[in-house]
Amino acid sequence: MEKIVVYTDGACSGNPGPGGWGAILMYKDVKKEISGGMKQTTNNIMEITAVIEGLKLIKYPCEVEVYSDSAYVVNAFNNNWIEGWIKKNWINSSKEPVKNKELWQELYSLTKKHKVKFIKVKGHSDNEFNNRCDELAREAIKMCKN
Repeated sequence: MEKIVVYTDGACSGNPGPGGWGAILMYKDVKKEISGGMKQTTNNIMEITAVIEGLKLIKYPCEVEVYSDSAYVVNAFNNNWIEGWIKKNWINSSKEPVKNKELWQELYSLTKKHKVKFIKVKGHSDNEFNNRCDELAREAIKMCKN
């Protein structure tokens, strides 16, 4: 099974406000950068969207390492929150509907196509690829404001 590394980040100017996301996919010696944004969104929506868009580009089942500085995204999978949400019909531990349910459902279904491992990275530190994803997300915000 081929291995792909995906770095992702989401950002928002105000929360809610204009937002952007960035992702870098790395396969062997090939690196592809993608990004996008929305005029009115939240930071969490952009974090989830970055991972979705990265995974959508992978055409066949692969081993995928997803690096994100979003504890929300990483913990949803590594701490099995998403499995609990599904079992409880998308109700969280506070007995409230899970926010961004449609995005979580899309992301969950994409993770089933691959062998995905989520890895938490420290945001805004010395990780070259996380920092580049942050730049891509912030550039996308600027495009949304125009």
